[in-house]
Amino acid sequence: MTNFILATAGHVDHGKSSLVKALTGTDPDRLPEEKARGITIDLGFAELTLSGPNGETFHAGIVDVPGHEDFVRNMIAGVGSIDLALLVVAADDGWMPQTEEHVQILEYLGVQRIVVALTKSDLGKIDNVVEQIREQLNRTPFANSKIVPTSVRTANGIEQLKSTLALGFASLSAPPDFGKARLFVDRVFSLHGIGTVVTGTLTGGELRRGETVFVQSRNISARMRSLQSHNRDLETAHSGMRTAINLADVAIGTDGIQRGDVITTREFQLSSTLDVSLSRSQRSPNAAPIKSGTSAYVHHGTTRVLAKIILADTSSLAPGKTGFAQLRLQAPLLAFIGDRLILRDASERQTIAGGIVLDIDATELPSSQKRALLASRAVAPDDVDLAVWTELACGDILDVSHLLERSRFSTAQIETVLKKLQKHGDIFLHESVAAKTQIWRELSERAAKSIDAAHKAHPESRGLELNDLRAEFKSISPAAFDALIVDLCANGFVRTGSTIARGTHRAALPPELQGEADKIRADLAKKPFDPPNRKDLAQDRHRQQALKFLIETGEIVQIGEDIVLARESVEQMKTAIADFISANGPATASQLREKLGTSRRVIIPVLEYFDRTGTTQRVGDQRVLARKVSAAKLDDAATTPRN
Repeated sequence: MTNFILATAGHVDHGKSSLVKALTGTDPDRLPEEKARGITIDLGFAELTLSGPNGETFHAGIVDVPGHEDFVRNMIAGVGSIDLALLVVAADDGWMPQTEEHVQILEYLGVQRIVVALTKSDLGKIDNVVEQIREQLNRTPFANSKIVPTSVRTANGIEQLKSTLALGFASLSAPPDFGKARLFVDRVFSLHGIGTVVTGTLTGGELRRGETVFVQSRNISARMRSLQSHNRDLETAHSGMRTAINLADVAIGTDGIQRGDVITTREFQLSSTLDVSLSRSQRSPNAAPIKSGTSAYVHHGTTRVLAKIILADTSSLAPGKTGFAQLRLQAPLLAFIGDRLILRDASERQTIAGGIVLDIDATELPSSQKRALLASRAVAPDDVDLAVWTELACGDILDVSHLLERSRFSTAQIETVLKKLQKHGDIFLHESVAAKTQIWRELSERAAKSIDAAHKAHPESRGLELNDLRAEFKSISPAAFDALIVDLCANGFVRTGSTIARGTHRAALPPELQGEADKIRADLAKKPFDPPNRKDLAQDRHRQQALKFLIETGEIVQIGEDIVLARESVEQMKTAIADFISANGPATASQLREKLGTSRRVIIPVLEYFDRTGTTQRVGDQRVLARKVSAAKLDDAATTPRN
């Protein structure tokens, strides 16, 4: 079974709710005021199960919307996440103002297909109205839509309408699941003994009973006690379902949850500024241009928020035109790249434009070059290749784990595109880091120049300290810096300890330091087992440079913070200690100090060094040879009884 959402649309009193009841047996008008006035005021809901032309089963959640001009904001809340629209036109009235506005809203929302129900067909004038509808639809994407005459009073055309709807669903792809579930809340109520219940249309992913969900914009998390779809209990709700959730310990209202909130399975950052492609229908040629700086209401899903419209390339936007705009919102909302939205004037009497979200992290009006890149997304908002490439082109070095996180693409889709771009040489990609090849090449060349400069300035050093290189690249993330080092080491550089150097670099003392190195060697040779402190050995800058060179090349060994020894002396001490312990057994530091003829200042760091490097091991106050300790442990293990 495939789940879809079907929404009605059309002028007031054209029979939308009656038609839904005839199709489903459910009266979607649930409010007493709706019964009393005989018009739909708020959203109503029903379900319809249909058999497709090839035997498949379609389950449609129906959202019945109000047609009166006073309730267009409610209508928009109901059609924000639909797959197919059922446009209702009455035979006695024909095309009317709200028919026109609803069709424009469907266009703005990117609805691909509609079915037209010509209601009250028993009143006659069918041919004339069909011709009128065709003429009106001819200037829309719905020009070839099926028109089905129906009569609720006689039941004429109801079965044909069901068949036509089934054909419409058969032509659609199943609602996508990209692992980012969003439920746009359209109804909130409390039931005695159950608690808070919210309903909405689920898109983009799944919800599972018992999961923790987040109420976006409210800083609220809650556990889902139960899930339902049209009064049926569910363990899992899927994309394209009308879904009801019983939330544990969540209040209703401004301090809790209400219509316009969005429920998700993970927390997302909200947006206060949106870059959008704004388009205006040419079907209202006499409408006033939208001026930059105008305030309007933005309708997104079931959310409605006032915003200021900033036009980027023009001072006004006339009917029939499309332009880049930035929406500066009075309250943040959860939008994804590629989402559709509706703009209505500040008085909420007219629908003035539709928009496609191009960027959700805007902090200022982007440059003309970035605007051009972002605007290309409006041509194909569902093209993952285009979305990934423009994201890379707009940024410098990106964190793959967050790339297009707020978009209608799955992690797997994004990873596939990245690997394809890497294979073609268009991007650099390493673990969580991605960047355009040119940008990464410039970064690598800059790092290489820094390393070469360090070699020239300090030929005695084995390389540039990574901390010093990191300071030059503090603008990039730690992950990007790590990826840079890995990439350099794969292309002719070598990392040794805390330094990096060209593979061809060989540390060499400049002539002015040769004499200082000889003096250090002589000082260490005077008392090979009892050397001077390091600070006494290298008192000036030149001696410090020479000592660093000798340590890095291994001629001198750094034993402790203040103790350095010639490597030859270290080897002699190592042999002497091993021979003494082999001949006499475990030895104290005092015994070994006396054996070597050194001082306590030296023997303690030396023994700690041999402990670290695996020659000796401390056991209590004594040292033993490390290999003998290991052998003793093996002997003990072999002779220990096992249960």
